[in-house]
Amino acid sequence: MKRLSSLFISLALLAGCVQPGGPSAGVADPLAADSDARQRARTFTDLATAYYARAQYKVALDELRKAITLESRYGPAYNVYGLIYMELAEDKLAEENFRRAIDLDRADSDARNNYGWFLCTRGRHDEGLEQFAAALRNPLYAQPERAMANAGQCAEMKGDLALAESNFVKSLKLQPDNAATLLHFASLRHRQGRLSEAQRLLSRYDELAPPSAASLWLGVRIERRLGDRSQEAAYGLQLRKRFPDSNEARLLLSGQYE
Repeated sequence: MKRLSSLFISLALLAGCVQPGGPSAGVADPLAADSDARQRARTFTDLATAYYARAQYKVALDELRKAITLESRYGPAYNVYGLIYMELAEDKLAEENFRRAIDLDRADSDARNNYGWFLCTRGRHDEGLEQFAAALRNPLYAQPERAMANAGQCAEMKGDLALAESNFVKSLKLQPDNAATLLHFASLRHRQGRLSEAQRLLSRYDELAPPSAASLWLGVRIERRLGDRSQEAAYGLQLRKRFPDSNEARLLLSGQYE
């Protein structure tokens, strides 16, 4: 799974800090103790998130165990558990943890976005789209463009190209320079036969991000259908030189353009 390049996972964790003030010295305050445990759980979850991003899953799981030991109802920890188990193809554990995160906070749009992506990549497209919709119903969701972009990919996997288009358009209105979304939308436009738009979107992607095997392969196919053999050859040359072992390069060499 091309986790970091092809989807928008949500790793936003609960923010905030313990407010100053409190009971007089020598008097135990259970609320303060609970708040301290939650803050420490957050710290361990932040560490787990960093290890997850570096694919150090074992260490990340160790940090999450510490978080849950301190605060068993700390939802963001279960969200990260879900992401790790999804990467490890432990689907039952991934789903259990995503659902636990959501049960603890029904308004956790980050967990819903991640769970939605999990469901879509397992072929459960309608369930995934429901999770994205639930995430977007939260007016306080800080990054709705993520769920919109993921919903676009999920809808395209399902074969609903109109819904995919709608979600990509909405996502790009909120974040017009997101390279990953531009590339996915360019691919959709190519699939729809709207080649000039696909070409324009891919050009914008090229301004924002370095070439990838996926972007170069898309360029080859767009220019081939437009009849620009020179530009097709230029994309193909870059693909063979930069990513000779990629699946896209193998498709190019075998002539499987569609």
